[in-house]
Amino acid sequence: MLQVLKQSCTSIFHVVKQLGILVFMTPRADPLTVDVVDLIGTVVVRYHEEYEHAAAEHSLTGAQARLLSLLAVEPLPMRRLAQQLKCEPSNVTGIVDRLESRGLVERRPDPADRRVKLAAPTAEGVRTAERLRASLDFAREPLGQLTVAERTLLKQLLQRMLGITPEPSQKPENPEKGDEGEK
Repeated sequence: MLQVLKQSCTSIFHVVKQLGILVFMTPRADPLTVDVVDLIGTVVVRYHEEYEHAAAEHSLTGAQARLLSLLAVEPLPMRRLAQQLKCEPSNVTGIVDRLESRGLVERRPDPADRRVKLAAPTAEGVRTAERLRASLDFAREPLGQLTVAERTLLKQLLQRMLGITPEPSQKPENPEKGDEGEK
């Protein structure tokens, strides 16, 4: 399970790791910090467990399912897949090889730069990605219970914790005003 979490690491997982280090390095972590770290960890574990289970039902590993889901949106160069999956390009090559052997993915030249190879889903790959997404509950929409304002605020807080500069178009939101019914 730990290997799966490392392979398909998300930004939230990075926050958990950073907060976890903070909690264990701080002599007396306040109860609120401990609760927040525990809740973030619970969200990450629940997401990955459900995703792994759904992937296994489609005879895929979590990494294969994630890659196939990314490709169902648009064909991508191998290097960009590696960046999005937060793994080494050689790892992506192996994942694509296995999906290609099952007829779910194909390699094709990038029309914009024929030196670059794109990984693209086959028709069966798109159908498999759709079935996988449909079989998810919490992992399909983990922030589905939050309003747009709450999701925006959460994104800004996580970016701040990670030292990521927010995009210029982002402005701080007050979750207590507006957007309450908007999801």
